[in-house]
Amino acid sequence: MAHLNRKPIREQLIGIIRLTRWREYVPFVVPLTILGALLAARPNGILLDERLVAVMAANILAVAYAFMINDVEGAAEENLPLESARRNPITLGMVNIRTGYAACRIVAAATLCLYALGGLSVFFIGLSIIVLSHMYSWRPVKLKARPVTDIVTHSLMLSGLLLLAGYFIYHDQPGVVWFVAIGASLFSIYGQLYNQLRTYDETKQAGLVNTAIWLGEVATRRIMALSVVLAALCIMVAVFRDVFPLTFLISIPTGFMVASLFRTEGEGYHTRRSRGLLVINVIIAVWLIYALGDQIQILEYIGFLSE
Repeated sequence: MAHLNRKPIREQLIGIIRLTRWREYVPFVVPLTILGALLAARPNGILLDERLVAVMAANILAVAYAFMINDVEGAAEENLPLESARRNPITLGMVNIRTGYAACRIVAAATLCLYALGGLSVFFIGLSIIVLSHMYSWRPVKLKARPVTDIVTHSLMLSGLLLLAGYFIYHDQPGVVWFVAIGASLFSIYGQLYNQLRTYDETKQAGLVNTAIWLGEVATRRIMALSVVLAALCIMVAVFRDVFPLTFLISIPTGFMVASLFRTEGEGYHTRRSRGLLVINVIIAVWLIYALGDQIQILEYIGFLSE
């Protein structure tokens, strides 16, 4: 019953911050949001503005909510996998469950307020992310314990919908950009299935059934390979349909060159993921700099005409 004991406020604040596990998702939430915004704004001659900052913060908080409610709901489970218990601030006694739920409600409210600044469509996308995140872990429903729905829900709330939230700030007709959102979701499915395989034995011993356990290890690996192939095809369709401008294509070699300056130790999926996220962040950052540079020139030109 350690998780029910009252702790000093400072320790609980540290626990709440740990509850968000922000290091695990900020490196992919930020570029996904910016990518969505740039795919909408640049082709339609729309200037980036403060709404992008608000929705980016909303996306980060939405994913924080997903991680927080997952740990809060999981803390009450008797068969919680050992790895999850070891990283859960509530099971470690740093935060009590009541405080955890209160923190989740505050984060959800702040998230929806920020999404509202992006417009009605963005608000409903954000609301969908919050609802899916809640249903994913909420014990009466617990989508994460249902085969197929676990990976579909996970890929939507932690990938595809985040990109679309950025896109719908500036445009409401994605068109071929749907392929980019689907591709991002398929890559997310690959990552989620990898994680399920990594904890396969532990999850099975806990009596839980996710997609990997339902399919079996061999079939899961085949679905992972298929997800990567389909994701690559979706991105190729987007490239050939000129979704990505020349400035983005120029930024790709720049991204690989800059990323090569940083060393990442070890091998395996997590190392490849870290390297991949580094490359993606550099590419999106370079493209954003190009876009802001063009925007500054446009604003200066407008100012010149008005004088």
